[in-house]
Amino acid sequence: MKFTEEHEWMRVEGDVVVVGITEHAAEQLGDVVFVELPEVETVVSKDDEVCVIESVKAASDILSPLDGEIVEVNDVIVTDPGKVNEDPMGDAWFFKIKVEDMSQLDEYLDEAAYKKLVG
Repeated sequence: MKFTEEHEWMRVEGDVVVVGITEHAAEQLGDVVFVELPEVETVVSKDDEVCVIESVKAASDILSPLDGEIVEVNDVIVTDPGKVNEDPMGDAWFFKIKVEDMSQLDEYLDEAAYKKLVG
């Protein structure tokens, strides 16, 4: 897995990358009450705003960490946003993206570096 400094995680599954938010991000947000996901087949560039997540504390934009096309979204977290708090690193992933250039992943933190970042 790779991690962004904005507390997103990425897991490669074949030719797609699954993207979600980390446990640290979910804890900082508090109880998640709303998630808006991108449309499937949306072409995105790195740092494009692709999702909105709202909690009792704040609203945040989720940025695409990679260039590519959204090929699947996790509708479960739209109908039950609390799942993001329950399993942010597993079943509560946000979207899957077919990536144009997998070498973009090299820019991101590995698990050890991310753990150091969040202390």
